[in-house]
Amino acid sequence: MPPANAAALVRRSMKISNPAATSRTRITVAAGRMGCIVVIVTEYRRNHGIMKLAVDFPSVMYREGPEGITRLAQGIESIGYDQLDMFDHVIMGYATDTRPAPMYPPQMPIMEALTMLAYFAAVTERIGLGTEVLILPQRQPVLVAKQAATIDTLSRGRLRLGVGVGWQAAEYESLETDFHTRGRRMDEAIDLLRLCWGESHIEHEGRFYRAPAIAMEPKSPQGGRLPIWIGGGSPAALKRTGERGDGWLAQAYTDPDRAREAIATIHRHADAAGRDPQSIGLQQMLDVPPRDNGGKAFYTDLDRVARRAEAVAQMGFSGCSINLTAVFQSGARSVDALLDRLAELHTRLRGVTG
Repeated sequence: MPPANAAALVRRSMKISNPAATSRTRITVAAGRMGCIVVIVTEYRRNHGIMKLAVDFPSVMYREGPEGITRLAQGIESIGYDQLDMFDHVIMGYATDTRPAPMYPPQMPIMEALTMLAYFAAVTERIGLGTEVLILPQRQPVLVAKQAATIDTLSRGRLRLGVGVGWQAAEYESLETDFHTRGRRMDEAIDLLRLCWGESHIEHEGRFYRAPAIAMEPKSPQGGRLPIWIGGGSPAALKRTGERGDGWLAQAYTDPDRAREAIATIHRHADAAGRDPQSIGLQQMLDVPPRDNGGKAFYTDLDRVARRAEAVAQMGFSGCSINLTAVFQSGARSVDALLDRLAELHTRLRGVTG
């Protein structure tokens, strides 16, 4: 069940004008039993869709057991976030003589992403589910297609698959996959996923993968159009997004000109591929680099968060995501504390869309 206070929420809605949007903004607000005002859905129409707010779900709550994970997921849904995304790494490598220390501590707990999404499908009802991002080239794509179709079936069509090429050679080595061909593997894997989801008779003979006259059932409720969003900011990732992606999952851009240039690059590649650029969703992580613990402190400064959210919207993004690991590191170390902080963030973000 959702948290007790969720049942006490009283909802109201209003519409406002936003000069950066192509139509009016709709804000849904909830008044809780404690008197707080919470923005349930942060959304305003831009050229390519509705501004949405996602939460990048960490594995830090695993110590509280399945009950804690369930309460956090259901609480995020009850507050009204649009999307719940899982972070993906199978392993973290230690520093050695031949490789540097990884971006994250080697013993950082990271639950397996697709397994967690299957769990979320069972304990939530409405919120979108996804990966931000699944390292697709180090996995077998036919198996990923089956896993994703199963999760989409269990969640009644709520899955969005975010994919990226990763950066950790040790992870590829541990999974016996070539790190240096990951970009080419990625492109072929995306095409094979769509083939598995959309065709009754599947045949594929590629450079890296084979599917010799096979069938895969059941199909995803979304069919061959189960959304695939691309992560990364490299030229190859931007090209891939324009040519193959349903959306782009960007890291934190602090330079508006660089962000707009990246979006323009995606749109150019989409045009060249005969696709509608405005059909491609754009989501950015609502975060800052953790220099001198600045990233950890970011989510304790609600005014700063609001300014960043406003900047993200003005850059042209159709959504933003909250880095819940950074929220945890900022001092919200329990399920209740995390949910309280998420409610506060919603309250402050209300002003951004106003």
